[in-house]
Amino acid sequence: MIVHSPAIVIHSLRYGEADLIVTLFTKTSGLRSYLLKRILKSKRGKIRSSLFQPLTILEIEAFHKDKGSLERIKEAKLHTMYKTLHTDYVKSALVFFISEILKNSIQEEETNIDLFDYLETAFIWLDEHDTIGNYHITFLIKLTQYLGFYPDTSGIESEYFNMQEGFFQTTSSNVYCVKGNHIAQFKQFLGTTFEASMNIRLSRSIRSDILAMLLVYFELHLHGFKKPKSLSVLNEIFN
Repeated sequence: MIVHSPAIVIHSLRYGEADLIVTLFTKTSGLRSYLLKRILKSKRGKIRSSLFQPLTILEIEAFHKDKGSLERIKEAKLHTMYKTLHTDYVKSALVFFISEILKNSIQEEETNIDLFDYLETAFIWLDEHDTIGNYHITFLIKLTQYLGFYPDTSGIESEYFNMQEGFFQTTSSNVYCVKGNHIAQFKQFLGTTFEASMNIRLSRSIRSDILAMLLVYFELHLHGFKKPKSLSVLNEIFN
């Protein structure tokens, strides 16, 4: 089956001397992996390896067998031209962190247009803005909405956040119930926009504590989720 679709680059892996295996989140077919033969040696091919930087938004024409095997891309071109996402060193650190998050979070070959639209909007926003200190916190919280475990805010005035159940409560009932200044600040992000969240003032330690809590939250709700290897680099930059 021939498919035409926007697609977001999640991950690429060198295979042998000249091939790439790339994982794309497509708007029409969900998560797919493709084998690009000889792309690292070809100088005249239609498809360039530079197109497959993390979080690049492409327009692809591909052949899908829908058998769980590697698919084939016939043509690929830029769908969205970023201005700063891959050149600004702070944004580049965010790009690698987010691509790892998505690699560990999106696992099914199912169409999820709402998730695709969110990611596209979020990446374009990051590309176009310079005040981005809280971006990764906001991005992760909003991502939970599309993955099915956004926190229940009905008891938001309560002191504890139960990470296992995803709601706020007045007392601790398990080891995953947490409270403290970082939870009070975390509440400010719920229901806000990217623009508004950049005005939330956080100390280095509070920002780090919120991020650490969110990664545990992802681990609890996503089977096989692993903390990104790029986390240490991100913490250095934002702390």
